[in-house]
Amino acid sequence: MRHTLPIAPQFYVTAPQPCPYLEGRMERKLFTALQGDGAQRLNDTLSKQGFRRSQNVLYRPSCADCAACLSARVNVENFTASRSQRRTIKRNQRLERRATSPWATEEQYALFREYLEDRHANGGMADMDTFEFAAMIEETPIRTRVVEYADQETGDLVAVCLTDVFDDGVSMVYSFYDPNRPRDSLGTYIILDHIEIAREAGLPYVYLGYWVPGSAKMWYKAAFSGLEVYSGGEWQKMHDPEDFEAHRHPLSNDPIAEQVANISLPDGKPLRNKKY
Repeated sequence: MRHTLPIAPQFYVTAPQPCPYLEGRMERKLFTALQGDGAQRLNDTLSKQGFRRSQNVLYRPSCADCAACLSARVNVENFTASRSQRRTIKRNQRLERRATSPWATEEQYALFREYLEDRHANGGMADMDTFEFAAMIEETPIRTRVVEYADQETGDLVAVCLTDVFDDGVSMVYSFYDPNRPRDSLGTYIILDHIEIAREAGLPYVYLGYWVPGSAKMWYKAAFSGLEVYSGGEWQKMHDPEDFEAHRHPLSNDPIAEQVANISLPDGKPLRNKKY
C-alpha cells in the first residue's frame, strides 16, 4: 500500500502596491491557497495567526517597511456596549436578521453597488460586476453564511455581511449597507449584532479584519471594548491604541522568510520544522 505524505501549503508574496490605509506606503501580502479536505482546519488555524480569507485564498499583510495592519477581534466575554452603541442597537430594533447559505442575489448586488458608489467609488472593488460579486459571495470552501438585515416595516434589504464560521468565532469577511441611513450607524450595528450571534452560538470571538493605528478609516474598531489585536505572534488586549503606533516604523517587520517559518499549521508545528 502506498502512503501519501501530507503536503504543507505553499506561501507566496504579492508585488508591492500602494497601501490603502497609510498614504505613501507600499503594501505586500503573504498568501496561500485554501483548498482540499483540510481547508476548514487550515482556515481556522491561520486565521488565529492574523490571516484573512478572500474566496479561496488566505492572506496576511507582509510589508517590507511597516507592520501596522493588525488583525483584530472582539473578545465576546469582555465586551460591554457603550452608551452610544446601546443607542445604535435601539435604533435598529426594526431590522430582521436572516442567515442564509452563501448565494448571491440581485437585491444584494444592487445594495452593494449603492454602497460602493457612495463610500468607495475609487476603491479596488469599484468595477466589480455581477459575476465577480457572485464569486466573492459563493466561492468558499469553508463554513460561510450570508447574514442579511431587512427592514420589517418596508421589507427592504438594508445591510449584508459575508460571515465565516470558525471553531472559535465568527469572521466578518465583508459587509455593506444602505448609505442613505447614516443616523442608523449600520456598520456599527452589524458588528454589534455579530457579537450577539457569537454569544448565542457560544463562540468566544468576532473577527473584524484589520485595524491600522493612525488610519482614520480603521479607527472605529478601537471603539469596541474587549478588542484584541494580533501582534508579535500573539493576541494582545488593546488598552490604548497609541501603544501600537511603533508598528508603523520601517524596522518593525521581520523578513519574509522568518514570517513564513514561524507560521503554525493545523498540527500545531511551525513551518520551520516541516520535513517532507
